[in-house]
Amino acid sequence: MRRVVVTGMAGMTPLGAEWSDIRAAMHEGRSGIKYIEAWDKLTDLKTRLGGPVDYFEHEKSFPRKAMRSMGRCSAFAVKAAESALAQAGLTDNPVLKSGRTGCAFGSSYGSTEPTKGFVKFMDTGEATGLTAMSYIKMMSHTAVINVGIYFGLRGRVITTSSACTSGSQAIGYSYEAIKHNHADVMVAGGAEELCPTMAIVFDTLFATSCKNDTPQKTPQPYDQNRDGLVIGEGGAALILEEREHALARGATIFAEIVGFGTNMDGTHVTDPQSETMGEALKLALADASLQPSDIDFVSGHGTATVQGDIAETLATSDVLGTEVPIHSLKGYFGHMLGACGAVEAWLTIEMMRDKKFAPNLNLNQVDERCGKLDYITGSFRDIDATHVMSNNFAFGGVNTSLIFRRVE
Repeated sequence: MRRVVVTGMAGMTPLGAEWSDIRAAMHEGRSGIKYIEAWDKLTDLKTRLGGPVDYFEHEKSFPRKAMRSMGRCSAFAVKAAESALAQAGLTDNPVLKSGRTGCAFGSSYGSTEPTKGFVKFMDTGEATGLTAMSYIKMMSHTAVINVGIYFGLRGRVITTSSACTSGSQAIGYSYEAIKHNHADVMVAGGAEELCPTMAIVFDTLFATSCKNDTPQKTPQPYDQNRDGLVIGEGGAALILEEREHALARGATIFAEIVGFGTNMDGTHVTDPQSETMGEALKLALADASLQPSDIDFVSGHGTATVQGDIAETLATSDVLGTEVPIHSLKGYFGHMLGACGAVEAWLTIEMMRDKKFAPNLNLNQVDERCGKLDYITGSFRDIDATHVMSNNFAFGGVNTSLIFRRVE
């Protein structure tokens, strides 16, 4: 089988778009969670918290013609892909339009603003709020299509609109596409824009944090006193490339992806199952031909919801044992939904390269119902990791696990 490496990676988070800035904020114990004053008018929304990328003016990011088909969600995707391709040295490379470069990108929904026009049309029959591009901005595959069009990609296209596993499935399916010789290069990632419609989804499930007066102290993944998740926004892209193709052009290799596992619970839309979560981890290990003891660190999903945190950590502990170090980055960014898997994979690789891993933010007392694991707290932990695992789990019982290997 062909080997697959990472030659570019970039993104945008509530704490910045450069790893150096994000790392500095993490060292200071800062998060990107804020009180969203614009949501005060939404009387039935209990949470007022979000993780905005307020430095990103998406409407000014690209030429006017290109922006016609982009909402904020797809602008996140295209911007992340642009930076990642530049880092990979592929911006003007003929391989992009050769048919051997594809794209896999996902989001939970797309942009929500255009839906107002469709709702108005259904209620009144008036289409004054609609344009030829309204659907293109809101469709579930808006991110992957806009990335493909902007860079002229002509290879395999995979849209992964699977909520919280959108980004990680995009990376996993891209890895498989290259591994099985369907592509030489894949642009993979996830994106999401902050919208109160996303928050109300979890509000109705009593799953959002309502610590509105203390935004820097929530969410609290794995903590005994957590009260729910916080929605965030952003995007990230990884450039995956066949190893020999990358070496032949002298590309810098940041990591190798060696394992991917995905499955579904097949039982309930919102009640995660620890057993099938664990099976996804085992699938990734088998794909990588690794033993559980080979995993040196786990980037957990850790949404700060009771059922999710417990099921995930029990699965992780059951498969990998009690001594593996783990953190969730959602204490820093909130839950970036379709973007989280891509952002967390990117930053996990950065930390693996630094050999220093961020602590869980706002984790003061581990919930005793969670699995027995080495939860990183306090300050950055020095870990000389060879293999790291990044896990994500989504509504509908969708489970993903990615394994990356450090490249010296």
